[in-house]
Amino acid sequence: MTTPSRSAPSVECTASTRPGWVALAAVVLVLGGGVLATTNALATTPAELLTHEAVRHALEVVRSSEPVTLDQQARICEIPAPPFKEASRAQAVRERFAALGLENVRVDELGNVIGERRGRRQSPTLVLAAHLDTVFPEGTPVTVTRNGNLLKGPGIGDDCRGLAVLFATAEALGRAHVVTEGSIIFAADVGEEGLGNLRGVRALLEGELKGRATHFISVDASGYDLINREIGSHRYRVTYHGPGGHSYWAFGLPSAIHGLGRAIDRIANLKVPAQPRTTFTVGRIEGGTSVNSIARTAWMEVDLRSEGAAELDALDAQLHAAVRAALDEENAFWPSEQKLTMEIEPIGTRPVGVQAPDAPIVVTALAVDRALGITSNVTSGSTDAGMPVRLGIPAIALGGGGRWLAMHSPEESFDSTDSYLGTQRVLLLSLALVGVR
Repeated sequence: MTTPSRSAPSVECTASTRPGWVALAAVVLVLGGGVLATTNALATTPAELLTHEAVRHALEVVRSSEPVTLDQQARICEIPAPPFKEASRAQAVRERFAALGLENVRVDELGNVIGERRGRRQSPTLVLAAHLDTVFPEGTPVTVTRNGNLLKGPGIGDDCRGLAVLFATAEALGRAHVVTEGSIIFAADVGEEGLGNLRGVRALLEGELKGRATHFISVDASGYDLINREIGSHRYRVTYHGPGGHSYWAFGLPSAIHGLGRAIDRIANLKVPAQPRTTFTVGRIEGGTSVNSIARTAWMEVDLRSEGAAELDALDAQLHAAVRAALDEENAFWPSEQKLTMEIEPIGTRPVGVQAPDAPIVVTALAVDRALGITSNVTSGSTDAGMPVRLGIPAIALGGGGRWLAMHSPEESFDSTDSYLGTQRVLLLSLALVGVR
């Protein structure tokens, strides 16, 4: 997951007591004469769901089982899942899905883990997803330590929390014997982070789930973000090639590293709009063979992002102009007939996507947060939800509760204070989207 924009406005959704669903349910019961909804009525709004006995039972299971959920979160996090090497964690998730009673549990060719909880009808069908991979490379120590409410370990928030919320949601629905009208497909997908380029969720929605998914929720990291604006990105590897030579005897030849340096300087001076938020960075560089050689090859990886499609395209054009100008400048500086060449290779794209503030999935999510007494932060991010939005499927991303600290660092931590509320919101929103009989 990419860190959401913290400059986005918050929507305050509060209740008088915690857990918030108890307070709202009491009001509903008074207004309704104190009678719980029967299984003959279809409950889809948070207010209706909170009068449903099985749903109330499931919410209580979530609350009381949070210590077990945290154990699962730590356990799954201690299974390494570096980019493109998620297989071991996927196997553990597959076993957990099967143990929870999900149906048709399988791992697809790409490595996504899928399990189904079928409803009374084929539609609506919600895909409830969390990603398997982390940003940390192979060999990173993944031991999780605990100190009171604080769990510390690489990936403990992003996205071990999301996976744990999937487990806890499936378990609570099963233990409470909740019968849904539509179906819920639980998916632990590969390739969300970095150069994974959303490959897992793309394969699911363009493959076996094509035409089935009517809604999509990505449970990504922790906290109470509600991401309805997906940040688009263009990523490139830019490589300069030259003749190379001895630093003294071949002096006068153009240098791939010098060309790269000129390009980085030009990129660093690009101007971007503050709104919609648009950003760039040179994330990685490499090149040269020795201190006393004119570099033959040098490359960089560049990340461009924006909440606006037009702004992202404009920044993309600036990047191409900058790296071409740097090439021309380096070649013109030296009298040599041997020149640098350059190639620019796309290595990843993510679509810009927006669910309007009045989109039903957003409105329903905010109603759930009000019901639970959650202060929801409506914001932007770069998550798996961007792919379904691009495909026209109503989708948002939700934080899984608690609090995420030192994100994407070896000191990554998860504060579990009242973190069960994150699972309750995911469960309640899922039921609001598929309906409960």
